[in-house]
Amino acid sequence: MHAPARGTVALPRDHRWVVVDVETSGVRPNAHRVLSVAALALREDGSVEREFSSLVDPGCDPGPVHVHNLTPERLAGAPRFEDIAAELADVLAGATIVAHNASFDYGFLDAEFRRAGISLPAEQRLCTLALSRRLELDVPNYRLATLAQHWQIQQLQEHDAYDDARVLSEIFLRSAAMADNLQLPLPVVNCRTRKSVHPASVPRVPCPWKNPGRLTDGLVQGMKVVISGSTATPRTTLANRLTEAGLDVMNSASKQTSVVVCNDPTVQTAKVRKAMAEGIPVIAEQQLEDLLMRVRPGEPKVATVIDIIPPPEPQVAAAPAQQSRALTGQKPKLWTGRKVLLLGGTHLQAVMMRSRLTQLGARPALNFTAAVTDVLVLEGGDTDKRMSRVAARELPVLRPGDVDAALQDGVVPAHMRVESRLTAPVLSRGEVIDLPSDGDRWAVNVAWKAEAAGDEFDLDVVAFLLGADEKVDTDEDFVFYNNPLYDDGVVELTIDGSSEHCIRVDLAALPGECERIAIAAAIDGHRTFGELGAVSVGVDSEGGTAATFVLDAGTTERTMVLAEIYRRSGKWRLRAVGQGYDDDLAALARRYGVDVDE
Repeated sequence: MHAPARGTVALPRDHRWVVVDVETSGVRPNAHRVLSVAALALREDGSVEREFSSLVDPGCDPGPVHVHNLTPERLAGAPRFEDIAAELADVLAGATIVAHNASFDYGFLDAEFRRAGISLPAEQRLCTLALSRRLELDVPNYRLATLAQHWQIQQLQEHDAYDDARVLSEIFLRSAAMADNLQLPLPVVNCRTRKSVHPASVPRVPCPWKNPGRLTDGLVQGMKVVISGSTATPRTTLANRLTEAGLDVMNSASKQTSVVVCNDPTVQTAKVRKAMAEGIPVIAEQQLEDLLMRVRPGEPKVATVIDIIPPPEPQVAAAPAQQSRALTGQKPKLWTGRKVLLLGGTHLQAVMMRSRLTQLGARPALNFTAAVTDVLVLEGGDTDKRMSRVAARELPVLRPGDVDAALQDGVVPAHMRVESRLTAPVLSRGEVIDLPSDGDRWAVNVAWKAEAAGDEFDLDVVAFLLGADEKVDTDEDFVFYNNPLYDDGVVELTIDGSSEHCIRVDLAALPGECERIAIAAAIDGHRTFGELGAVSVGVDSEGGTAATFVLDAGTTERTMVLAEIYRRSGKWRLRAVGQGYDDDLAALARRYGVDVDE
């Protein structure tokens, strides 16, 4: 199902769409720089109304030249970002930024504008990765080159900011047209409305030195230092001095902390209590000043690839056509590969029917997407407004009796199409599989029903890095909207859609003491999972999808543990959990040992 050709479609008029692409010297906006930027402002028909493109002199090493081909020689004589900031800001004024992996591009532009003393004048963004996931396109992955091939768009020069923006504008036009046809809202997110429930913390700066352990007879580069309570020197200034001396400034104490700095230990802050419980030295600010006069050299860390290569685009890759990952020891189920949309019925009827579809190996669909293969009509479903589009696509219409016959007698309805896409296994609640050993980087993609504007659920997906005691070792092991990055991207939260969040994990880089990662979701306010409905989870790598599952048995719960990835006998395993609680995110965090302020 492809969108009509240009000239017969139009972009939504309620936004000023500007497609953006940047090439950068690395992956961290606060440490790396923009090397080139392109911005294309689109008319309603998708044609370019205004464009901006420029190389940028970053004033530093350009990083992975083998990726973007922007050598120091090519960048010589280019303007600095502050020289182009005013003109670029004029192009972006009042715009909704459209980008592929939009949180990456937006983050770099926001950091560069801040350095230039200007606010980024665009407060909304749309991620074409999130849009493609919402549409559930029939592609092996969602890389820009793959989508260009899917939409038959010629790509002239990959990783060239202008050409990537040109290609992306065509992808966006076709994708927006398909979303309109399917009556799916576009995943536009507001960049500046995230909540702030934890106190401001010192920005983390990666430390190039190994941690030598606890403080004994002096400071050594790489030691982990935590500051607690009031200080004579402003905390940020003091943290910068420690960082410049080669020390690793942390925001919370853990078993790996070398020393805690506190002028009044009798106050008994959470950090001081942790230090006393773990036997971590606690020193006053003046003692720290004396020790800073003679910091001994540390042992360098081994350089890692993630520091020099841009991040892989978040993936929700379908398994290759010749492959299908199945549960160990099980034959493919009768309806494996089907994507079934339910229409009509009560909440309880839909919950029961989704459970029965999962038993058959089918995956329940939350939205009417390009991937839907069949439609199951329950009571009242015949009057659903989507039935006209079901007929237009000639999708098989199933009835509850078809499900009964399949479960009881192994019958495949004659009107169900024989062909189906081979997919990963569909897990039931509580079911466990071994994650394939052919990849360490996994994306846990969480999605729910895409509601109309104004009726969105304020849902947050979070992750907890847990030790053998199933508690976090430090508050930084809690990945959420105010702490979206753990240890330079070993675990990362990305939010690029109003109903699509993702937790990305590099299992090979996790610390040895991390035995389990719990991925959960919390609804802010007083709405519940019973009101939200089904939540879909897909666990993917570049090699394909390991498993999918749908959790929809929620009633009064406001928080829910969705999945766990844990070590067992040298392997990583995945469990579909679906355990809900009636309390809020703060209570859930405390349950896992996070020290949350009242």
